[in-house]
Amino acid sequence: MLQFKEIWRTFRRRPMGIVGTLMLLSVVFAAIFAPWLAPYDPEARIDVEPEDLLAPPDADHLLGRDDAGKDVLSLLIYGARVSLTVGFVASFMSMFIGTTVGLTAGYFGGRIGNALMRLTDFLLVIPDLPLMLVIISIWGRGLWKIIFVIAILGWTYNARLVRSQVLSIKERQFVLRARAIGAGSLRIMLRHIFPQVLPLILAQAVLSISGAIIAESTLSFLGLGDPTLVSWGMMLNFAFERAISRRAWWFLLPPGFAIVWVSVGLIMMGTTLEEIVNPRLKTHHLFDPRHMVALVAGLRPKVEAKGALE
Repeated sequence: MLQFKEIWRTFRRRPMGIVGTLMLLSVVFAAIFAPWLAPYDPEARIDVEPEDLLAPPDADHLLGRDDAGKDVLSLLIYGARVSLTVGFVASFMSMFIGTTVGLTAGYFGGRIGNALMRLTDFLLVIPDLPLMLVIISIWGRGLWKIIFVIAILGWTYNARLVRSQVLSIKERQFVLRARAIGAGSLRIMLRHIFPQVLPLILAQAVLSISGAIIAESTLSFLGLGDPTLVSWGMMLNFAFERAISRRAWWFLLPPGFAIVWVSVGLIMMGTTLEEIVNPRLKTHHLFDPRHMVALVAGLRPKVEAKGALE
């Protein structure tokens, strides 16, 4: 098992991973210190003149104003809070579900493992976006509802990945010795197997944050986000409906660029971590444009390592 110190020592020698980390930290910094960095409070009531609506950038409003006369830069900074919250919380929840299912299916096998894997396969082949649209339309809009829906549909890949690792690890000598001296199944899974797969889980978690942010932005863009909160997806929704005809690029481009910025940063981090904790992955396709487009679009590229998802 690669120790975390060794992983960090290797990670910091990878320029792509460091650049991705800095890209993510810049957004996290802006979200944390939004009240001090944002020029205006997006929720404050303002007196708006007709000429202020979708006004272009100037010295007081560096990214112009939206269709309600509010500062776009301030909306962009505060929107990072919602988008990052969805990304991190939904990713944590989906990793927890996927890890639990993968550990259980891989360790016990038999009917339990087959039943869990059939459920995983069923959810894996269903397109996520249409199912999200149906659930949110029926259940109703809300931040935590969106997070929950993204989480319950985003754990399948991680479950299969964890299971494939557990199938190999549970046959190793240290696990067999623990079973021989009478250690229970729960203790073996948590104490001996889980630490072995944790680095790979963390690498996948970083990548899943990007997918969760894109999923929330997509739902908000389609009008199913929480209208009471400012997020990048909601900004795109308003901009697409009201700014296209006015050619107000300053309202449309910033949230789209922010989503791409944080997604690419997370992809660079996660891919670098994947290379470190799973050396079987081939890296010569990493900068293939088709590979990068698939990742930014929220699609999982097929793992080339033989048996990685068996």
